[in-house]
Amino acid sequence: MAKTLKRGAAFVALARALTAGARGGPSLGARLGALPRMIAATARGRYDGGLRLAMMTAATAYVVSPVDAVPEMFLAVFGLIDDAVMVTWLAGAVLAETERFLEWEAHRSSVIPGHVAP
Repeated sequence: MAKTLKRGAAFVALARALTAGARGGPSLGARLGALPRMIAATARGRYDGGLRLAMMTAATAYVVSPVDAVPEMFLAVFGLIDDAVMVTWLAGAVLAETERFLEWEAHRSSVIPGHVAP
């Protein structure tokens, strides 16, 4: 049940992210441009996206892995369904996380590390 909800949330995030540029949110180009900065900020420990980046990396490895090609040869279309679901989840996760990163990045400029704002 929880797995279905997570997939549903990823699909909703994907739909929202793809239409966000039209609604005044970050465009697809801005989101993809933020991806290298997000990885660098996570590697430096400034951004808390480590687990999410690890999950996205694992999903990418799953999709491009040649080990997964064997079920497609035997199961034809049904073997491709898991890849389609994974690619859709991955796209939604990347778009949602880059939006979260862009919001963090925008608010970060107003925060001075080590100081408490009144």
